Amino acid sequence: MYEELKDLLKNSNYTLAFTGAGVSTLSGIRDFRGKNGVYMQPWHGKSVEEILSLDCFLSEPELFYAWAKEFLYRLEEFHPSAVHCALAALEQHGMLRGVYTQNIDLLHQAAGGKKVYEVHGSPAHHHCLKCGKAFGYEEIAPRVLADEVPHCSCGGLIKPDIVFYGENLNEALLDQAFSEMGKAELLLVLGSSLTVQPAASLPVATKRGGGKIVIVNAQPTPLDRYAELRYDDLKAVFGDLGEWLKQQPVR
Repeated sequence: MYEELKDLLKNSNYTLAFTGAGVSTLSGIRDFRGKNGVYMQPWHGKSVEEILSLDCFLSEPELFYAWAKEFLYRLEEFHPSAVHCALAALEQHGMLRGVYTQNIDLLHQAAGGKKVYEVHGSPAHHHCLKCGKAFGYEEIAPRVLADEVPHCSCGGLIKPDIVFYGENLNEALLDQAFSEMGKAELLLVLGSSLTVQPAASLPVATKRGGGKIVIVNAQPTPLDRYAELRYDDLKAVFGDLGEWLKQQPVR
């Protein structure tokens, strides 16, 4: 099955992946904009976009941390899906240059991915907004799970290093992503609705650079018409790829 995709992977010398929340639904993490997505359900009278805005975080950090207790600070309860594992295997086989992800669940790294670039930041790191002191996820998660709004010893509020609405993406990382995707011969767009800008524009760089795009996503995306191949079922595609990779030599 999926022989066309396997041929593209074998023949490409520069393959990248771009992943969104859909790749983690197979791990039990709820999607953002899918049918039962996190964004579809207001929380304590506010939309999730409001809760994830910088203004809301600064004025009501207790609201953010109460929401994030369930969605961001129980990551060790989730395990990599077939997609995360197959992408890590593609990297190990020398068939994938790296993964650019919109996700903040650390599952690509848990699967063994080494070249993972988190365009929306990472909860692996936190910092004090007053003195700048750094904190790790392992230090902050137990405090949040104990219903604490984490503060530094200096009294400053501690913020996870994820990109809130109202904040800019890391400019250097974004430039790197556009540059790499412009060089890619093949880009796998996986589990992303391609609606959140500017990250959703990244695959366009591959198309403009003459590369091919493969999209695997349950819902339609604005770039479907440009896809060389288009599939709906991530589990089926990457379950098959995972088995195929077991038979492939490491480059």
